[in-house]
Amino acid sequence: MIDNLTTKPLQQTTISLRRSVPMNWQQRGIGISRIIFGLAWAVAALLKWQPQFQTTFVQQISAASDGQSAPVMGWISFWTKLVSVNPLLFARIEASLETAIAVFLIFGILSNLTFIVGIFLSLGIWSIPEGFGGPLIPGQSTDIGTAFPYAVIFALLLCVSAGHYYGVDQWLTSRLGRLGFLASGSIKRSRKSL
Repeated sequence: MIDNLTTKPLQQTTISLRRSVPMNWQQRGIGISRIIFGLAWAVAALLKWQPQFQTTFVQQISAASDGQSAPVMGWISFWTKLVSVNPLLFARIEASLETAIAVFLIFGILSNLTFIVGIFLSLGIWSIPEGFGGPLIPGQSTDIGTAFPYAVIFALLLCVSAGHYYGVDQWLTSRLGRLGFLASGSIKRSRKSL
């Protein structure tokens, strides 16, 4: 049996955090794209903390029902009534979620969890204040809204484990133990540690 490390087939090497691992251009691009997307969310979060947004939160939601079909109007009406109970609370929850998503995207922290929360938040924004991108009128509507493509971007970032590149997740995954799936580290590596 050959015990030479350089000739042993399929040798697995452990990666030390003190030594930087070279990344190819695709991995760099994925990491940089995640950071830029996080900066876009930071700008959105900053705007959500403005008093003008928080005081007109209910009006923004109810305005989405103009020209919509009856089922969509009912959906938006339900959310308008729910948010009317405490609009400031809901506006601050929205601002806090967007702030947390921005910070976690920029630093690559718990990326899998961040991407899933981002998908649901984006779909919530798309379906409530954006009214599913509507009203969808043949020949007049050319846009489905901005939040739906955000959900697609989050799904893509999840599929390529974007938090692993230029992110804290490359260090965090192995240290989370059974909760390592919340970060974007290697699935194989986290299964071996269990």
